[in-house]
Amino acid sequence: MDKKKIGFIAIIFILGCLAGLLIFHLVSPLKQSIPIYRDITEPVKSFAEIVKAVSPSVVNISTTRTVQSPPTLEDLFELLPPFGNSHGKRWKEMSMGSGVIVSSDGYLLTNYHVVEQAEDIKVTLFDRRTFKANVIGADPKTDLAVIKINAKDLPVAPWGDSDRLQVGDFVLAIGNPYGLTHTVTMGIISATGRADVGIADYEDFIQTDAAINPGNSGGPLVNIKGEIIGINTAIFSRTGGYQGIGFAVPSNMARIIKDSLIKKGRVIRGWVGIMVQDLTAELAEKFGLKEPTGVIVTDVTKQSPAYRAGLRRGDIILEYDGKVISESAILKNLVAQSKIGSVVNLKIFRDGEIYKISVTIAQLPSEQFQEAKIFKKVTGKFENPFRGISVIDLDSSMAKQIGADPEDRGVVIYKIEPGSPADVTGLRKGDLIMEIERQKILSASDFQRAIQKISKSDVLVLINRGGKKFYMILGS
Repeated sequence: MDKKKIGFIAIIFILGCLAGLLIFHLVSPLKQSIPIYRDITEPVKSFAEIVKAVSPSVVNISTTRTVQSPPTLEDLFELLPPFGNSHGKRWKEMSMGSGVIVSSDGYLLTNYHVVEQAEDIKVTLFDRRTFKANVIGADPKTDLAVIKINAKDLPVAPWGDSDRLQVGDFVLAIGNPYGLTHTVTMGIISATGRADVGIADYEDFIQTDAAINPGNSGGPLVNIKGEIIGINTAIFSRTGGYQGIGFAVPSNMARIIKDSLIKKGRVIRGWVGIMVQDLTAELAEKFGLKEPTGVIVTDVTKQSPAYRAGLRRGDIILEYDGKVISESAILKNLVAQSKIGSVVNLKIFRDGEIYKISVTIAQLPSEQFQEAKIFKKVTGKFENPFRGISVIDLDSSMAKQIGADPEDRGVVIYKIEPGSPADVTGLRKGDLIMEIERQKILSASDFQRAIQKISKSDVLVLINRGGKKFYMILGS
């Protein structure tokens, strides 16, 4: 073979190797991992810049309040009047929390429990200046409050959209845990839409594993863009310290509360006049729904917006102004945040059909929007779940005693045999049975006829317990 052919083959071989390396480089998993590596490391490098930008808007709040203990026998008899102390011991208690500046002219947002019953409120800024603060408005139902200091040209952090949060997003918590000013901790969003936590009346919490400790309350939870996406409010702990579960009020809720407190000094909430209950798989089957999506209307207040719009007990609300309703807490918050006088569209399921109903939002007159507890059926061998109870017709005097409306109808349980099927299924003395299998119960004779027809292992019942109406599935 001559030298020209050998050289040509060598060139072809080299070109082939280069082409192979190029193809391998393009499709290699290593190449695919590079963008992921950058996506993770680039925000990490920028955390310091985020902290520098947001920290000046975070403040330390210290409060003083008088605490009084009940009088003891020693207090009452230690000295004779007029020297004796009949009011117990008093002392000054100091506590600390955090807050975030929400306007350059001195308005700050914090938690209600941070300033609750405070006699003196002192705010320390990032530059160590201190100011006395006054409470502008407070909302215990969301555990938020707005306070004001006499200062101008203060730094304000931007607000983010908490509805766009995803589980796994990076977040930073900034505050003053244990008095350690401007402490920063990092974590991720562990969950969103946490309700029934037992912290506030209106709950839609962001859950995070960013370290939150006593003193962090009222401080901001920020995303990697440096935007406020929550107000740190509480922790779940068996020791009083950080255990990886913290809760923050989402920014979209906090902003509405903040604006209302600044403008009006109080929060005005929307109201439609219904009681609702979460939908379980068993209840969905009873109402003819394939999936347990939506919430059940268990009561409609007379002459309320919902009543005038045509909502009925037993309707299942699937959507509220285009937003899917998966649990009662979501609907409760949406109604509360709706503008008074606005018209919202509801998508409901009724007797196997889908309907659309428009409701005009009114102002909440009192806490009439309540959530009923979920009751699960007790499974086992079939036995009539009403066996073991005695009932009596409802009259006006009895209605008042059990907290029922004078217009309600049904039979009242006045006796339950311990250990009976009725006792095991969760019925209680004083319960008003209003429906059995969607059939109204107006008298004891109606009740007897209804229970004689029962031949299955689960029964849908509408109960009025102390004025709260809810559906319950009884099973033996």
